[in-house]
Amino acid sequence: MELLKKLYKWIDVRIGAGEIVEKELTGYLLPRNINAWYSLGSVLLFIFALQVVSGILLLIYYVPDADKAFKSVTYIMNDVPFGWLIRMCHAVGSNMMVLVLLLHMLSVLCMGSYKSPREFNWLTGFILLTMVQGISLTGYLLPWSQLSFWATTVATNSANAIPVIGPHLVEFLRGSKMVGPATLGRFFALHVAVIPIGIAAMIGAHLFFLKRTGVSTPPFGRDGTTTPWTGDAYRYEGHPGGIPFFPNYALEDLRSVFIYLALFLAVVFFDPYIFFPRDAFLPANPLVTPAHIKPEWYFLANYQTLKIFPNELIGLSVQGAAMTFLALLPFIDRGRERHPLKRPLFLACAIGGLLLWIGLSVWGHYS
Repeated sequence: MELLKKLYKWIDVRIGAGEIVEKELTGYLLPRNINAWYSLGSVLLFIFALQVVSGILLLIYYVPDADKAFKSVTYIMNDVPFGWLIRMCHAVGSNMMVLVLLLHMLSVLCMGSYKSPREFNWLTGFILLTMVQGISLTGYLLPWSQLSFWATTVATNSANAIPVIGPHLVEFLRGSKMVGPATLGRFFALHVAVIPIGIAAMIGAHLFFLKRTGVSTPPFGRDGTTTPWTGDAYRYEGHPGGIPFFPNYALEDLRSVFIYLALFLAVVFFDPYIFFPRDAFLPANPLVTPAHIKPEWYFLANYQTLKIFPNELIGLSVQGAAMTFLALLPFIDRGRERHPLKRPLFLACAIGGLLLWIGLSVWGHYS
């Protein structure tokens, strides 16, 4: 302990570590009525770090070649010590990351934390959602199984419905007319380099905007009100008399991370194949089309929407309009009220939209 104190003092003399700790940790105050939903952001950071580490370990043995990809994944699962555990953690983690991100955005919606002056916070979060879906989609192809091959074929083929540029866009995504070795190479590059760098940059931007605007006060409880922002000058939302981030709320973050870790490991050890249909264990065969190919659960609503409409272009347009509306929500909902029960129109739309998404997902799963 004495050695650690001396080391801390040595560092403090050179870079002012005590000042940094005071400003960013012990002196960084949060609202007294802050709740556990706010810690979902920290859980997402933990998941992303776990995905990066497990992905790097998989890269040691994975071969991004159409003739060797499936065999390399089989080798990882069956012959590499603890290879099955690393792969299961990576595969289950990608699904859990989408789930936690959706919960995080839902909590932001319910607490009105997307409202002015936090438009940039919402936009960067929305872009992160699309990037996470993109990295999940590209990673889906890498095992080169029947499921991943044909799911990618269906997913990329939907762009064909776009007038004029559709066929060119499909060929650009695939690298050829059909899903093949060129597609695997492109998706591999996107999955391990391009999109992770983009996600890391966007996380940095998201945290920067959070730091500049300040943590929003929850609209619940005794301290659930703040002075309205007029919009004519920059203002940081401070919380005098609030609780320090460290150690008070850091322990809350740590508790949420451990709760997530317990749920995550329960899935990994007791039912990891919940995310692996039968066709995920068969090598890709371009000559044999499986009877029932469906996307991952978070794309089921999109999949079913395309099936509902007689024209794929209409289905894509409806989805594009819905996503655009969600992205621009802070600019559409300009009201100052943030408590969900005092926003009946918002609450009705939010519950209706959520039920519609769940209904379409369930319908897509069983159709």
